[in-house]
Amino acid sequence: MAIIQFPEGFRWGAATASYQIEGAYNEGGRGPSIWDTFCSTPGKVKDGDNGNVACDSYHRYEEDIEIMKNLGISVYRFSVAWPRIVPDGDGAINQEGLDYYHRFVDKLLEAGIEPYCTLYHWDLPQALEDQGGWNNRKTVDAFVRYAEIMFKEFNGKIKQWITLNEPWCSSFLSNYLGVHAPGNKDLQLAVDIAHNLLVAHGLTVKSYRNHGYDGQIGYAPNTTWIDPYSSNNQQDIDAAAREVGWFVEWFFDPIFKGEYPAFMVDWFKSKSIELHIQPGDMEIISQPIDFLGINYYTGHVCRYKEGGGLFDSELIELGYERTDIGWPIYAEGFNNVLQHITQRYGAIPIYITENGACYNDEPVNGRIQDTGRIDYLKKHITQVNRAIASGVNMKGYFTWSLMDNFEWAEGYTMRFGLVHVDYNSLVRTPKDSFYWYKKIIANNFYEV
Repeated sequence: MAIIQFPEGFRWGAATASYQIEGAYNEGGRGPSIWDTFCSTPGKVKDGDNGNVACDSYHRYEEDIEIMKNLGISVYRFSVAWPRIVPDGDGAINQEGLDYYHRFVDKLLEAGIEPYCTLYHWDLPQALEDQGGWNNRKTVDAFVRYAEIMFKEFNGKIKQWITLNEPWCSSFLSNYLGVHAPGNKDLQLAVDIAHNLLVAHGLTVKSYRNHGYDGQIGYAPNTTWIDPYSSNNQQDIDAAAREVGWFVEWFFDPIFKGEYPAFMVDWFKSKSIELHIQPGDMEIISQPIDFLGINYYTGHVCRYKEGGGLFDSELIELGYERTDIGWPIYAEGFNNVLQHITQRYGAIPIYITENGACYNDEPVNGRIQDTGRIDYLKKHITQVNRAIASGVNMKGYFTWSLMDNFEWAEGYTMRFGLVHVDYNSLVRTPKDSFYWYKKIIANNFYEV
């Protein structure tokens, strides 16, 4: 048995998002979001599910914080529902919404758990979508105003801020592939929205700095790692680089280098896609940040194939184990992408803001034996440790997710939680993975 030891002061946490757990969709002055609309559109979400109730954490947050205390986490990543704070996106402030998050944050702090607050985890107010959504620069301005409301209101209580969760999903998955709200299928639109999201991020960071708040601010892009099928075939190497670049360089280079990656810009131009950059945008986007959040779940191997999707590539099945959502388990890719990021952008402090697995184990005699999730987490946390040993400036790890919840277009069919939620009774039951993770948190090491 080998001991996998983590540095002193390493932070262990768990993560959730507002629309996935809160429910109370029409309570407390909350306005509708694009996900309320998307869920009510037939055929968009499996089984016609929605987040109207979800885990009912809006009413059960004290119980959920007790679960966090039992788990032993020192940090908790959650998101604020923009429509709870500004119901129409850019008008009157909803005091009931602010009061709710004050109660929630106060309870977290009382429990000795530091809040890491994500400002945007996809629940755009529908009123802004009706005016063009993220394709309208007015939405950028509205986001900055909403962020400033939160910064001022929670100054001294929340000291760790994340502007955007997974901008790739908010742009390409939602507006090119059409899988998530609002469900568009337009590549130019998606590229434009990706840019506007980054401008919103930059302006928000700039505002945070200008006001001199005590704390740190970053963002949390999702990543993947694609290896080339052949390390001797330049076409394979280039195809894999484009697949990774779509997630990494496209959303990292503007922030850390002040420019878009030339190889990706050229590729998009070959598809008749243009970048619509206004004067000063790149300077705004490249505001220095305090930390980088990394979300990682899966990776793959690909090779060049002319006409193969957007990037002339095809994924090659090598007999991977897969989680219940169908994603390949590619733990080595986790270390690879972390080292790639550090080599390209420097030793910026990194938190793993999401990493976890979907296994749909149900209770048997009151126990949920989710051995698949434990195995997945062990493999991936070991890769985090490898990255630390290789010089990656790693500060903490948040597993996804604290509890089973509304899994976006998959509805309630896919479970990512350490805690099982019965969606009828809303009873929470810690799984075996909960107790396994609890031991790691308590000891700061584990055996492999």
